[in-house]
Amino acid sequence: MPGGMVSLFAIASGMSVANVYYAQPLLDAIASDFAVGLGAIGGVITATQVGCALALVLLVPLGDRVDRRRLMVAQLLALVAALLLVALAPSTPALLAGMLAVGLLGTAMTQGLIAYAASAAPPGQQGRIVGAAQGGVFVGLLLARVVAGGISDVAGWRGVYVAAAVTMAALALPLWRRLPVLDPTGAARQSLAYPQLVASLFTLLRHDRVLQGRGMLALLMFAAFNIFWSALALQLSAPPFSMSHLAIGGFGLVGAMGAVAATRAGRWADAGRDQPATGLALALLFVAWWPLSQMESSLWALVAGIVLLDVGGQALHVTNQSLIFRDRTGDHSRLVGGYMLFYSVGSGVGALASTVTFAHAGWQGVCLLGAGVSAAAGLLWLRTSP
Repeated sequence: MPGGMVSLFAIASGMSVANVYYAQPLLDAIASDFAVGLGAIGGVITATQVGCALALVLLVPLGDRVDRRRLMVAQLLALVAALLLVALAPSTPALLAGMLAVGLLGTAMTQGLIAYAASAAPPGQQGRIVGAAQGGVFVGLLLARVVAGGISDVAGWRGVYVAAAVTMAALALPLWRRLPVLDPTGAARQSLAYPQLVASLFTLLRHDRVLQGRGMLALLMFAAFNIFWSALALQLSAPPFSMSHLAIGGFGLVGAMGAVAATRAGRWADAGRDQPATGLALALLFVAWWPLSQMESSLWALVAGIVLLDVGGQALHVTNQSLIFRDRTGDHSRLVGGYMLFYSVGSGVGALASTVTFAHAGWQGVCLLGAGVSAAAGLLWLRTSP
């Protein structure tokens, strides 16, 4: 695959996923605008994750049946409309509906592009190419927090979603002109009607042991991620820090090493070193919570914790995806849809648990919760690894 094509997959994946995460550093501003308590504002993230789950079941599997390029562009245009709905939301129900739609369409595009890249990758290079696309996702996730913080400080949180709509609209033409046209082969394209296609995703979940094991690791890992990121804005925006949204979003950039880890983990998986990569990633995920718990006395501890958390999490994520795609053809969209269902559940539960815990037990309670979830992921791997 030409380098330019790999870059397009990475950039488009990063731009798509960013829409799902713009809200995280803006939770305090959104709560103030709609007069929602801090204990309940995590529901905004949870609504987005409900949309993510629906996308994984109802939209992502379509990539195994219809022309992927047409599907990507259609979803992109619908995503632009959803972003504008959030920007113009007059009430809390409208906001939640818009966030659900953003989660639905942003996730459908992101995971559809990951599956697209895996299907287009030459044999033996899926780990590398999926790793590159996932690296783009990670950079997009990090920049989402910085961009959201910067634009919000100038134009308010609604301006973030107007800018996102304009940016996504500009991506439509490059996707249409440059994404590869794949030969429509495979059993799903030939014989499965849409209800059967959706049902076959759950068949994979029931019978694919690799998907089950790696999915549970993903559920716990993404719960830990969202426990941290959902509470961070609430902690840093309050005294004694009283930081701006731009400054809060800037902390996401210190985890940029996670993008490098994502690419390296994909190469390790291609070389058969997936178990050592998994063990190292889980160890980093757990250890990260100690420096994170010290942030009230040192922001350098926060920086160190973010690096450890993001490197461990992204390395685990790419290793998981490389393993579920290995030696498979014709069902990449359903595989990624099934895998990311675990992600969606973990992210939604983690976000809500985080804000509730923060409201009742503060930052130290959040760190204890995150460390417990990370430890559970490590114990699960030790119990189930060959």
